[in-house]
Amino acid sequence: MTATPAHSAAADAAALDGRIVAGRHRMHVRVYYEDTDFSGIVYHANYLRYMERSRSNYLRLLGADQHALFAEASAEAPGFAFVVRAMQLEFLKPARMDDLLEVVTAPIEVRGASITMHQEVRRGEELLIDARVKVAFVAGGKAQRIPKALRIAMKADQAG
Repeated sequence: MTATPAHSAAADAAALDGRIVAGRHRMHVRVYYEDTDFSGIVYHANYLRYMERSRSNYLRLLGADQHALFAEASAEAPGFAFVVRAMQLEFLKPARMDDLLEVVTAPIEVRGASITMHQEVRRGEELLIDARVKVAFVAGGKAQRIPKALRIAMKADQAG
């Protein structure tokens, strides 16, 4: 059976987004030359990019389509944004060019205006980065309640 172009594109996108297994989002990232510094290890800021991509894909897989979420949020709170409020990182081991990494993301706590997530960057069984990230929902410079659809999706996933 031959895949149609639309089916193939959807399958490719799903592979890029990662998957949710046992309540944890898992996404693979290949380290490229551009990700490394002069010493050949991943530049520290690139781990933040990997983790941001994982959080975005996690929301997408929860069914919180970002365009729909943004439309709903704009209606509830014009001028809104998701902002990283706090981040604690431990850089335990370096990654190098051509490494295949896995970014693991799971919600720890979903509150009215914030979500706290635990994120890890792993190379196989090795833990390279351990992070705790608190993301806040703001509008007009003030914290606002996270849209109901997203709170429900995150809490349902937390229980799973």
